[in-house]
Amino acid sequence: MGELKVRLRKRLRKKEVAPLKKELEEILDCSVFSEERPVETGEVGDLKVIIVDNKIMGFYAGERPFLSLRGVLEYSPKNYYAVVDSGAVPYVYNGADIMAPGVIAADENISKGDPVWIKEEKYGKPLAVGIALMDGPEMVTAKSGKAAKSILHVGDKVWDIDE
Repeated sequence: MGELKVRLRKRLRKKEVAPLKKELEEILDCSVFSEERPVETGEVGDLKVIIVDNKIMGFYAGERPFLSLRGVLEYSPKNYYAVVDSGAVPYVYNGADIMAPGVIAADENISKGDPVWIKEEKYGKPLAVGIALMDGPEMVTAKSGKAAKSILHVGDKVWDIDE
C-alpha cells in the first residue's frame, strides 16, 4: 500500500471549533487547541481525523471526537486511559491490541466502545489509542481476552503523516 494522505480536508469555522474543543476538554479533562488555531477535518483511510496546525491531533470514533496519539502527547489528558505493564509495552508500541492480562489500571468511567488511550506503567508515556472492548474495571480484573482494539500507535502510517 502506498503512502497515506489526508483527503477531503475541510477547514472548520470558529463556531464549529468551539463545541469540538469544549467536548474534547470535557471528555478528557485537559486543555486542547485554541479556537484561534486553524482546525480542519479530513480522512486518512477510513479514519475521520481532526487536524490542528497541519498535524493530526484527533479523530472521530463514530460521532465522538477523541485525541490521536500525537494529541495525547501534546495535551496530556487525564481521563479515558488504560495502563499496561512493561511486558506489554513492545507489543502495544508495535500496534498489537491491548490484552486484559497486561492492563494494570484503567479509568473506571470507560465503557465498552469508548475510545481510550494506552500508557505504560513506568513513566506514563502514551503508546496507543484504541477502542475499549471491555469496561474499565473489567480491563483490570479480566484474566484473558482483549481489553481494547488498537487504532493508532507510535510510528504508524497516521503518525508519519505531516502535512
